[in-house]
Amino acid sequence: MKETVSDLLQSALAALQSEGVLPADQSFAPQIGNTKDKSHGDYACNIALVAAKSAGCAPRKLAEALVANLPASAAVDKVEIAGPGFINFFMSTASAFGVVNTALEQAENFGRNHSGRGEKVQVEFVSANPTGPLHVGHGRGAAIGDCICRLLDANGYQVTREFYYNDAGAQINNLGLSVQARVKGLTPDHESWPENGYRGDYIADVAEAYLAGKTITADDRSVTGQAEPDNLEAITDFAVAYLRREQDLDLKAFGVEFDVYFLESSLYNDGKVEATVKRLQENGYTYEDGGALWLKTTEFGDDKDRVMRKTDGGYTYFVPDVAYHLDKWQRGFSTVINEQGADHHSTVTRVRAGLQALNIGIPEDWPDYVLHQMVMVTRGGEEVKISKRAGSYVTLSDLIEEVGRDATRFFLAARRVDSQLTFDIDLARSQTNENPVYYIQYAHARICSVLRKLTVEGVQRGRHECAGDLTLLTLDEEKELANQLAKYPELVASAAAQREPHTLSQYLRELAGLFHSYYNAHKVLIEDTALRDARISLYLAVRQVIENGLGLLGVRAPEEM
Repeated sequence: MKETVSDLLQSALAALQSEGVLPADQSFAPQIGNTKDKSHGDYACNIALVAAKSAGCAPRKLAEALVANLPASAAVDKVEIAGPGFINFFMSTASAFGVVNTALEQAENFGRNHSGRGEKVQVEFVSANPTGPLHVGHGRGAAIGDCICRLLDANGYQVTREFYYNDAGAQINNLGLSVQARVKGLTPDHESWPENGYRGDYIADVAEAYLAGKTITADDRSVTGQAEPDNLEAITDFAVAYLRREQDLDLKAFGVEFDVYFLESSLYNDGKVEATVKRLQENGYTYEDGGALWLKTTEFGDDKDRVMRKTDGGYTYFVPDVAYHLDKWQRGFSTVINEQGADHHSTVTRVRAGLQALNIGIPEDWPDYVLHQMVMVTRGGEEVKISKRAGSYVTLSDLIEEVGRDATRFFLAARRVDSQLTFDIDLARSQTNENPVYYIQYAHARICSVLRKLTVEGVQRGRHECAGDLTLLTLDEEKELANQLAKYPELVASAAAQREPHTLSQYLRELAGLFHSYYNAHKVLIEDTALRDARISLYLAVRQVIENGLGLLGVRAPEEM
């Protein structure tokens, strides 16, 4: 319906331009918003305030001229001018319920569009070091990243999901030393335990599998335990493969899969890090100082230059990141989105500076970043901090075991990414209206229950069948439900464009709330079969949108609860 209002206003603007009221050489794009107070109509537009200066008249006078030039439309009941020049549109009942037909006709495709035109988009998310089980922060990144991918796909983009494994560096060395200590029979409380070693019970599991000679198949390799306590390289390779496989299994249990697994080690093995450094040197953006190699990141907005190669000859962590993103660019991804924890904030400027210093035409704001804040898990009002298996943090698998996949996914994606998240286990487990995922799923299940009762009465309704005269839907609650359904396609588009999947969870909760209120106030299985059929059609449209929306969140839409 917003498109209808926009088209009407565009016609009125064109008419005023042809009359000379507005300059013909300027373009005007009316922004249509939903009203908060229904006494002000369904939609409002401030174009008269925006364009008044160009017209050389008061905004309200321009608003009057626009309204006078609006084409007649059966979709609009009336138009009012409010305040200094806001134009409020009251939509007709017929136009309000047109969305019911549309939702049922398009079914699972309702809300999807082709605005992305098949553009290639790569989304990198999770990208955990293969040094232990995934923690709840990784889980939040998995939920947000996967939802962004689903939303982009719904908008017609060709999406590649990518996981970047940091399988090189000091943390991997510490992993190998930790497993080797366990292989030799040491425990974390032993005085010879590695100073920066990992202490969770999972280290003992890796060591046991290594000594048993088990074969572990990761994404790109199979590694067999050598059962040799002194072969640190073999132990490290086995441990990385073991934990990569475990993380992959956890993510699959979470409903998240990847198209590409990229190894940091490959950047060194294939000479891409050295080639990147060489190009930066040739471009004149590096210098030697104090035995280290520096990058002139201050020339690209950083607060100080950064060390690239340390005095011991090793590269700092952002150098392979620059090489990795160069590889992404060379693979043809004009849009890249990195979903990471907020602790990666400092890498944004450095990586972008390194990419600019390559002088190959990469845009200044490439890649995009979505940085999520930390997660605190609580039970009984108290913070839960430790998982025995991980040793020092709550794992993603802990949460899934406690509350299930649906609640875990929903809760981890339900807040703005830049806000800290408190994951209340008690709330996520509860079957009450306060639990948002239960509340939404219950709305879907309620509709399915009504349809089963209808079948018992001998009335069959197809899930996509729009029956009954929708003009019989005259209640304010019914129109409000229809208006909420009409917002869904725009919501899918904006959530993808803004990288804000939390807006989808908020929308679904509002829709479920409107439905529950309507369901409790007005019976649907009534003797007036014409009205019954119209209400069932509205029910079916609500069910379809809930199912579609939950699908974009990776959450089930159960028929029974």
